Amino acid sequence: MRYLLRRISFYIVTAWVSLTINFFLPRMVPGDPAQAIMARLRDKNPSPEMLQALEVQFGISHDPLWLQYFQYIGNLFHGNLGVSTNYFPTPVATIIAQRMPWTLLLGLITLVISFILGTLLGVLNAWKRGTNFDTIITPMMMMLSGVPYFWLAFVCLYVLGFTYNLFPLNGGYDEGVVPGLDLDFILSALSHAILPALTIIVSSLAGWMLTMRNAMITTLSEDYILMARAKGISRGRIMIRYAARNAILPSITSFALSLGFIVSGQLLTETVFSYPGIGYAFIQAIGNKDYALMQGVFLILSLAVLAANLLADLMYAVFDPRVRMEGK
Repeated sequence: MRYLLRRISFYIVTAWVSLTINFFLPRMVPGDPAQAIMARLRDKNPSPEMLQALEVQFGISHDPLWLQYFQYIGNLFHGNLGVSTNYFPTPVATIIAQRMPWTLLLGLITLVISFILGTLLGVLNAWKRGTNFDTIITPMMMMLSGVPYFWLAFVCLYVLGFTYNLFPLNGGYDEGVVPGLDLDFILSALSHAILPALTIIVSSLAGWMLTMRNAMITTLSEDYILMARAKGISRGRIMIRYAARNAILPSITSFALSLGFIVSGQLLTETVFSYPGIGYAFIQAIGNKDYALMQGVFLILSLAVLAANLLADLMYAVFDPRVRMEGK
């Protein structure tokens, strides 16, 4: 219990530091959203009344900085992240709520698939080390792990999308399809998600496989594995119940940490395929100097990473008794 309280207290302080950094970063950048909107208008000399009206719309305050900070914290607790200049007058919270499901669904599904496939390949590879299976798979995965992430996305896009026209090139669904729970939209969304999902799975499969393989080989050299073999326990039971069960702990921790990087880890993929997720919206916000949207997405990224780290610590405490003993 003491370990849990100490970790939660640490992450609360870290979250407060992230919120504070998120408050000061936009205020260190020259200009403000109102001036960015005015720069797009033909009238380069706006009246003070128009500029003041835009400042009110975007929540720009000329109060002392410490008062703005407390106003910012209060707005966060009320879900007010400001107004986007790129999607004006849509609030940032609405944009994030619309884009987040695309990113989460794509990220969660691909993460689970790549984790399961990579872990199983790692278990089999370690168990059959020295065989033809190990000789072929291990170098192939090492080569695959060195392939640049964005380059693989471009190859999939060019070969499977442009050359053979097997899958759509960009977007999240076909034009003319109304988003909803009907079959046409679901099939359209699935066809558009195959290429981004394939890129993420192939690029991350090698990491899961090599991590599990190395941990599995170390575990197979332990004395209790030798004792299990001496007792005549079946090979399948030794591989799953004794070796893989203990070797999977580092992979489970990495899986928990990867949950926090679902949003940030798909920035390049969503950009290459113009996939309507939160990462693509973030890239657009940077290009259009949409400070409010950048600030909102950065906040989501920070909190997601902190939540994933907390989950990893909790999972470590559950699966490893030594952590609980240290806490006591």
